[in-house]
Amino acid sequence: MAIDKVREYMKQFGKEQDIREFNESSATVELAAQAVGVEPARIAKTLSFCGKEEGSCLLVVTAGDQKVDNSKFKHFFGMKAKMPKGEDVEKLTGHAIGGVCPFANPPHTEVYLDESMKRFTTVFPAAGSASSAIELTCGELFELSRAKAWVDVCKPV
Repeated sequence: MAIDKVREYMKQFGKEQDIREFNESSATVELAAQAVGVEPARIAKTLSFCGKEEGSCLLVVTAGDQKVDNSKFKHFFGMKAKMPKGEDVEKLTGHAIGGVCPFANPPHTEVYLDESMKRFTTVFPAAGSASSAIELTCGELFELSRAKAWVDVCKPV
């Protein structure tokens, strides 16, 4: 199960006990915000995109009240934003839809963090399942996700 993989991954940072599991689904921004008890914007949603190379993937983690701006995405990454087919998401990210997160991903997956999250002291990304989250500062999220860079590729929903 992916949450166990994320828990094991978090041990190296001493954060495995910080993962929160819920009885209810947290698979969408709205459900996650209800489960955690915060405003939806503080949910760090992870969006997956096909990479330039066959079988590669880009993950963009953004604030819950944002969506990808196609022109900004193309300008930064040099390609059109194309999401993988549903059946390919787990293979590309290491996590099933609803639990995709920027932790314990396969080597062909690159993580980028959107600037929209920097307005919050802490954010809540998923932790490998459709009913989990972990509270992290933006600095912790950058370190623990092994992000490549902060980017500005999103806009308000």
